[in-house]
Amino acid sequence: MSEHGHTPQEIAARIGAPPGRGVLRDAVYGAIDGAVTTFAIVAGVAGAGLSPFVVIALGAANVLADGFSMAAANYSGTKAELENMRRIREVEQRHIRDYPEGEKLEVREILSSKGLSGEVLSQATEAITLNQENWIAMMMDGEYGLSGVDPHPVKSAVTTFLAFLVAGIIPLLPFVLGSKNAFPFSAGMTMATFFAIGALKSHWSLSPWWRSAFETFLIGGCAAAIAFFVGTLFHA
Repeated sequence: MSEHGHTPQEIAARIGAPPGRGVLRDAVYGAIDGAVTTFAIVAGVAGAGLSPFVVIALGAANVLADGFSMAAANYSGTKAELENMRRIREVEQRHIRDYPEGEKLEVREILSSKGLSGEVLSQATEAITLNQENWIAMMMDGEYGLSGVDPHPVKSAVTTFLAFLVAGIIPLLPFVLGSKNAFPFSAGMTMATFFAIGALKSHWSLSPWWRSAFETFLIGGCAAAIAFFVGTLFHA
């Protein structure tokens, strides 16, 4: 996924419009939580020996309510992150206006930490501080460790909700379809979902696909086992 061309035109286009964080984290987060929490409800209700109708009702409520809640929380968190970045930009803009020499020294220190020295360091510092936007971007990255690409609250929220919805429906399907062995089918489909999410996640990782798949499978299985055990405590 990180392979790209190195012609001058490709480099200019890529550096000029960096993709930013993307939605991978939001998709994986939403899908895993959707499958885990919905199956946890299914396992808990099944463990308590309640009817399939109760499983469907509670599971559907979880998919919609908890999915929306997660999306709203992700939206609020990402928006807070965006607002904090804007606040820091304003702080740096004010410092550049009021304390330009001190801010130049900070740029020089950042560039020095990247290996520049001597006349090259002085020239680079002067070149960057001639443009205020470049100056602020350097401070955002070097002083605060913040990306120059703003996050997208709405995109993060929508991605989280859709991933939660798709993965969260899977544990309910055997009950909706009226399967005689709904719970075993639900467990198998959910475990397969955990495995698939983990394997897919490895596409953006250096870990082997089977390790990522097993890790996600183990996390989801533990959550389901705990919920099922608690449900059995209330079995009539």
